[in-house]
Amino acid sequence: MTTVTTHTVDYPADGLAMVGHLALPAGTDRRPAVLLGPEGPGLSDVERRRADALAELGYVALAFDLHGGRLLSAPEDMLARCLPLLADPDRMRNIGHAALDVLRAEPRTDPDRIAAVGYGTGGAIGLELGRDGVGFRAIGTVNALTTGRPEETARIRCPVWAGVGSEDPIMPPAQRDAFTAEMRAAGVDWRLVVYGGALHAFHHPPTDGPVVPGVGHHPRHAQRAWRDIVGLLAECLPVTPAR
Repeated sequence: MTTVTTHTVDYPADGLAMVGHLALPAGTDRRPAVLLGPEGPGLSDVERRRADALAELGYVALAFDLHGGRLLSAPEDMLARCLPLLADPDRMRNIGHAALDVLRAEPRTDPDRIAAVGYGTGGAIGLELGRDGVGFRAIGTVNALTTGRPEETARIRCPVWAGVGSEDPIMPPAQRDAFTAEMRAAGVDWRLVVYGGALHAFHHPPTDGPVVPGVGHHPRHAQRAWRDIVGLLAECLPVTPAR
């Protein structure tokens, strides 16, 4: 098994003291990197483990923070923070750029070979960075079929992969249609995978928190979505052998 080194990284964003999770692959050379965005409740061990898994594959991975080191497990707390955030592209971009600056400053990162992968709010931030002209090699999102300023979407010059559950009430067919129409109009290289029978946040393992209608884990599709994301990275951001 490849040796992975992890660090906690502190940085300011959105008026908060953010606490990210940086995972480094074995070796000393520069590697392609992934900016990993969490679901609305914030950075949890789920995203930290995914960053570690990406480092096992040879990527530098930064799982970034949304809420200043807090995990908003109560739905009302999460919505109170995330709904205004999702309605403000500039705030999302500021949070994303702050994390991206940390990732680019890591000596192991190849600053010209970075992808964004995100879930829910974290995926929306990755898309907004693409709309802001960040030169990602790929953008992958789950549960984040967010639309933006249509005139800026043409700035996304990398492949976009998006995954969503067919029964997701937060990202219903009308939202899928709006997202794909925006991608088509902008000439983006995009793909959308609809996972049959899956709810919102189907990729996220069950928690001890309250049951939220329309949200539920789908183990089989969670594995498929992860394989699809890894495949996107292999296509657009291949890893060379470690030196």
